[in-house]
Amino acid sequence: MFHFTGQLDAYSEKQFLSYVTDVLKANASSLVVDLSKIDFLDSSGLGAMVQLAKQCTDAKRNFHVVGNARVAQTVKLVRLEGFLHLVPDLESALSQLAA
Repeated sequence: MFHFTGQLDAYSEKQFLSYVTDVLKANASSLVVDLSKIDFLDSSGLGAMVQLAKQCTDAKRNFHVVGNARVAQTVKLVRLEGFLHLVPDLESALSQLAA
């Protein structure tokens, strides 16, 4: 599970993706990305999330994104809420992983 704060944008996207990908290589567990404390998400950040979702799908891992209202609005605007398995809170993500 990853918790992030600040902005997920063109400036931070490469570092974000590199970090999460390295951790994914090190273990085979499910992935929950908590963006509930993110202030701003742009198209670069969305692209990084799509790449992670694809990696998890290819590896047959569960993948969920926890988003706040701003993140949810951005994700829904581009109709990626289903693909990214967007959930409103951490509790929802954990209960879906347990199911």
